Amino acid sequence: MAVIEPVIGFGWLKTIVFTVSVDSIALMPCNPNIGGSSKGHLVREIDALGGQMGKTIDQTFIQSKMLNKSKGPAVHSLRAQADKHDYTEFMRRTLENQENLTVKQAEIVDILTEDGHVSGVVTHTGGIYPCRAAILATGVYLKARCLCGESITYTGPNGLQAATHLSDSLKRLGIELVRFKTGTPARIDKRSIDFSKMEEQFGDETVVPFSFTTNPEDVQKDQVSCWLTYTNEETHEIIRSNLDRSPIYAGVIEGVGPRYCPSIEDKVVKFADKNRHQVFIEPEGNYTNEMYIGGMSSSLPEDVQYRMYRTVPGLENARIVRNAYAIEYDCIPATQLKSTLEFKKVEGLFSGGQFNGSSGYEEAAAQGLMAGINASMKLLGKEQIVLKRSEAYIGVLIDDLVTKETNEPYRMMTSRAEYRLLLRQDNADMRLTPIGHQVGLISDERYEALLDKKAMIEKEIERVNHVMIGGSKEVQEFLEAHKSTPLKTAVSLAELIRRPELSYEILEPLDKEREPLPAGVIEQVNIHVKYEGYITRQLRQVEQFKKMEVKLIPEALDYNDISGLRIEAQQKLSAVRPHSVGQASRISGVTPADISVLLIYMEQFNRAHRKESV
Repeated sequence: MAVIEPVIGFGWLKTIVFTVSVDSIALMPCNPNIGGSSKGHLVREIDALGGQMGKTIDQTFIQSKMLNKSKGPAVHSLRAQADKHDYTEFMRRTLENQENLTVKQAEIVDILTEDGHVSGVVTHTGGIYPCRAAILATGVYLKARCLCGESITYTGPNGLQAATHLSDSLKRLGIELVRFKTGTPARIDKRSIDFSKMEEQFGDETVVPFSFTTNPEDVQKDQVSCWLTYTNEETHEIIRSNLDRSPIYAGVIEGVGPRYCPSIEDKVVKFADKNRHQVFIEPEGNYTNEMYIGGMSSSLPEDVQYRMYRTVPGLENARIVRNAYAIEYDCIPATQLKSTLEFKKVEGLFSGGQFNGSSGYEEAAAQGLMAGINASMKLLGKEQIVLKRSEAYIGVLIDDLVTKETNEPYRMMTSRAEYRLLLRQDNADMRLTPIGHQVGLISDERYEALLDKKAMIEKEIERVNHVMIGGSKEVQEFLEAHKSTPLKTAVSLAELIRRPELSYEILEPLDKEREPLPAGVIEQVNIHVKYEGYITRQLRQVEQFKKMEVKLIPEALDYNDISGLRIEAQQKLSAVRPHSVGQASRISGVTPADISVLLIYMEQFNRAHRKESV
């Protein structure tokens, strides 16, 4: 939890972060990596806004890959294996040396309010800390319990202390809580693994950094390997024979688990037609023998875990360092939040991370950053930031959470973003760094560098549209060598770039007047020119989308007064209280017919209020 207090007369804020363990700051209790499909987009966007995650993983990664490179740029996404210890240490140093920020080890047990506004927090030892804004980021620690077979331990992940009292305080404030669950696989001693029976997985030859501020040359280094193996029918039979000992299937677990990251028990039961499942063996760091067994999270008892893991090729002699387990915890239906991540019922109380019903480090970091920005903007009397679905994956993430009933841990996926061709990971700085500068997280120097980059891109796109390439012998031989159709008449360089088999970089020998440009500029020029038609079409769709987003719904509007609006729609709209018609249209259970009724009523409502004001 973070609490924030403005310093009168200054444009800055004093903040204190409470954690149940200072040693667990930025702990990675599950997978040892940052990024992945769509999650890499979130990390890039966090960095573009001025966040820290991308910078930290650039300093502490041990393997890096750009995923989906065989597909279009909309789904390219970075994923890096982290040295868990180094990641935690680097992030902790960053926090401890941040001006106006104090880190305090303490469990928060109560939220204090005055007249519906947060006024302070209380620690387990009775300390009272007054504040005008507070951010809840409880992760999976709130009333947490870990389950491994018949064994139940009332702790957070990795045996860390759970937060056991805050739930009661939140309930007293009228905040609804639900139970979710997630899980983690075993960690196995590297010395007991036979890697000769597995497929080696290498990192990229040329590493692309997460942070736009990282010099690409600084991240080119020797990388460690990961490994791929598979379960088999013997594995599955052991699991099926012991389902009655799994808390998931024995009815012991109350919480709902993540559909897109199922336990191995769930995979075997729900995908009974599959005779094998992928298992990724990933190192947890440079200076540990612990290997993460990705794809085999479980809550089965220890004896079954040994039998199960030892059926997997390469793990026949596996020695378990840490058992797999499931973890259950309290979180909220995020429809109780505004789009700014402030609670509707408690002014000044914000919420971020897995407490909002999401899953994953990246989703948590994105929400934490936005909650922090908006709490700060509120206290400084400035406009809060709500990213649109057409502006950022972060906008999609938060909009989904606050408008849709999430009955399982929410995971970001590229398919959730309607405008993913515009929301590429490569252009996150172009989209969001101006906003980061606006709220004070991006320096003037970095912002000026972005403006220079934009100018170079625009100038080069203009140039390649006007450079004409004729059908000379040199050109025809070049095109033939690249299996491209010969020219019949002169064409612009841009037209050649649009050919699937060619690119801005490949065409350099034909572009005699080309001046050297930074790699980031070249990348943007190539994408903008090659996908110009698709990008233009999607921009038109965004303009249509914006027409609905600017139709703001009056706060005083009572949905129960709208005749013709279905009862279900009245209930859903009253619960979520969307800020715009566009957001209302995305609420589960609200139909296009309901939106038409709402628009008619809004026009009458606004007309009546205009008459009253006159």
